[in-house]
Amino acid sequence: MSDLNCTLHALYVHPVKSCAGIGVRSSLLLETGLELDRAWMLVDQRGEFVTQRELPKLALIRPTLRLNDMVLRAPGMLALHLALDRVESPLNVHVWDDWVPAWDMGALAAQWCSDFADRPLRLVRFDPEHRRLSERRWTGAHEAQVAFADGFALLVTSTASLAELNRRLQQQGAAAVDMTRFRPNLVLDGLDAHDEDHVDQLEIDTPQGMVQLKLVKPCARCTIPGVDPQTGEQGFEVIDALAAYRSDPRVDGAATFGMNAIVVRGVEHQLAVGQSCRARLAF
Repeated sequence: MSDLNCTLHALYVHPVKSCAGIGVRSSLLLETGLELDRAWMLVDQRGEFVTQRELPKLALIRPTLRLNDMVLRAPGMLALHLALDRVESPLNVHVWDDWVPAWDMGALAAQWCSDFADRPLRLVRFDPEHRRLSERRWTGAHEAQVAFADGFALLVTSTASLAELNRRLQQQGAAAVDMTRFRPNLVLDGLDAHDEDHVDQLEIDTPQGMVQLKLVKPCARCTIPGVDPQTGEQGFEVIDALAAYRSDPRVDGAATFGMNAIVVRGVEHQLAVGQSCRARLAF
């Protein structure tokens, strides 16, 4: 294997699954990924998870994390304040193939989410006492934990990959897009376009020591990158552009962008924009 030097260009935390993300300068790394990433989730009356796939307007719910609370804002709604140290009743919820224990955030949060979505929803928080594991088919010997993210602790993309996609979009007469559509956690600078596809391990230098991440599965893309994060409207230019050149046989030919990653080393270390990274290629 060989190494490529790169830089941690951006960090994003998505507190509520499928709602807007937050660009941060630094974040604590936990077993399940960045602190408070996908810690909350919206569910329907049956406990089934709800995302932008069926409700694109969820992109317009914008969380803010403060010292003691999370504030949710959305068009036409008063701000909803939720204490970080409070939950209400326990319940089980369904995310993909997993039924997991969670905590309901109460009637006020449910009413706020339901009013905005115009359908009954509840807001739930992941139970940190539960160990939800990523699929061993991809993680191998590692028992990798994940909260409410689709399947893995972290998503890694690169500035060069976005630049290449935007070049193709503009060639087709479509508008360029920004990285928020792809909902990554770590964005790398210094790689060539889609080099992350071939990275086996990513090592990041932090003041507490080295963080080691293993990139395990290409991220197959659904309709969510087609949702405009400013309007909450579904489009198809991005999806069509990816389908034209990003088919990956590792995920049955699906169009991919970015790589799912798991935490191997460095739990409780602080990641920060600007940190030096080494990408070890699996050639």
